[in-house]
Order: sequence, then structure tokens, then C-alpha cells
Amino acid sequence: MPTLREREVGVMFWAVRDTLQEIASLGVRCGQLGIPGDIELNASLAREWKAALEQTQFSIVTVFAAYTGEDYADIPTVKRTVGFIPHETRQQRERRTYEVSDFAAALGVRSVATHVGFIPENQNHPDYIAVRGMVRRVADHAAGHGQTFALETGQEPAHVLRHFLKDVDRPNVGINFDPANMILYGTGDPIDALSLLGPLIRSVHAKDGDWPPADRPQALGIERPLGQGSVGIPRFLEKLKEIDFRGPLNIEREAENQQERIADIRNAVVYLKNLTTSP
Repeated sequence: MPTLREREVGVMFWAVRDTLQEIASLGVRCGQLGIPGDIELNASLAREWKAALEQTQFSIVTVFAAYTGEDYADIPTVKRTVGFIPHETRQQRERRTYEVSDFAAALGVRSVATHVGFIPENQNHPDYIAVRGMVRRVADHAAGHGQTFALETGQEPAHVLRHFLKDVDRPNVGINFDPANMILYGTGDPIDALSLLGPLIRSVHAKDGDWPPADRPQALGIERPLGQGSVGIPRFLEKLKEIDFRGPLNIEREAENQQERIADIRNAVVYLKNLTTSP
């Protein structure tokens, strides 16, 4: 696998939806691999991916777990369906996260991540207690593979996430920092959040978006092509340097139209490389 440069440009992509060859053709050598909840993870699939990675000389830096039944239509739907919060799917999703960790280990990947959902601010809330226990167990499982376990930002303010991670109290638990999610969920300025969360950040997304409409409090903001939203990507990069984050910058772009999505990612690769190589 290639030796990566500091803050090398990569891509967040999805098994089945994307091919490794297509992603590599965008001019990147690394990225995060998302695993949908309905894919069977077995030794045969791991061997196929490992062979393809070696042939392409591509590095997976994080394997990201998603779950069947998740829906990001609006804030109430996210609260009801995403991550570890829904009661009825907790056991299945915990087992699935172990499977994703095992799959990542078979590929030689030392990091796994997921959205755990809206963590209550009240540490005595039953959902807070249950999710804290799940994160501890997943972290311990990942530690057996020498892996970190990262929770993605966005669905709660930075101070709530920081307190939760301190309460989880596992050295291999950290944050997958997504600046656009802070904006899309209306939970705080991402640059201020970087200052607060800096030492806990294990990986980042390079993603952009605009704030939710003021007249629709339950709506999410709108994701935008990189550089066209409210994040302020140049100041985001400067802040990453300031907090001494040196890992890959994983471009994430979600759009219903696949051709549009790939075109936006291709443009984002050029945009981000220009920003990171300019004096």
C-alpha cells in the first residue's frame, strides 16, 4: 500500500454503489469504505477486496458501518432510525458493527467508524446509558484488532460529544469529524468545534453544506458541492493544520444522481488538491 502524505486527499465511497477502479480513477490513493447494512460480510468478500486493494495500490483508512433501515430525510426521522439509538435494532446493529470491525481487520484496516445517532445530553437518560455501553463494547471489540472506533459528528453539539467520549472512557474511541454535518444539523460552527474536539479527532470528512432553513426547525440543511457551501473549506483546512491533524482529507458527497455525485467528487479532488498544494 502507498505511503500517504500528510493531509492527503481521499474519498469516502460505498461498497456496491462505487467500484474501487472508479474511485482510483478520480486521482486519489486512499479513502474510507462505507459498508451498507445489507451486504453479507464473509471471508470470500474480504479476500476479493484485499486483492483489489493490492492490485490498485489503494489504501482504505477507515471502514464505515451503516445499518439497514437508516433514513436521513429530516431530524425526527434521523432520531428515530439512525445508529444505536433505536431500541428495536440495537442488538442487531451491535452485532453488525462487530462484523464490520472483523471485516476491516481482514483488510488490514486499523479504523472503523459509524453514526451512533442523537446522543441525549442528559447522562441519566436510558438511551444515553444504553448507547454508552454499546460504544464501550464495540470499542473493546475493535481494540482486539488494534483498531480505533470513531463516532461521526453532527447530530449533537461538540460539547455533548466531548463529554460523552470522556464518559465512555476508552483510549481507542475518537471522532470522525464532518464539518458539514455540524451545519446540516444546526448544531454549531464546525471551526469552533474543531478547537474543542481537536485531540479526539481520528479522521475527517471534507464535505460542504448550508444551514437548515430558519422557518423549518425539523429540516436538515442542504449538502453542497465542496467549496460551495457554508463550511468555508479554506478556513477548515487552516484549522486542521492549527490542531496538527495530519490524516487524509476524505471527500464525501451524497447525491441521488450517481453521475452528478461522481462529477462533484472529481471536481472536489481538484479543488482540494489546489488548496492543499498552494503556498
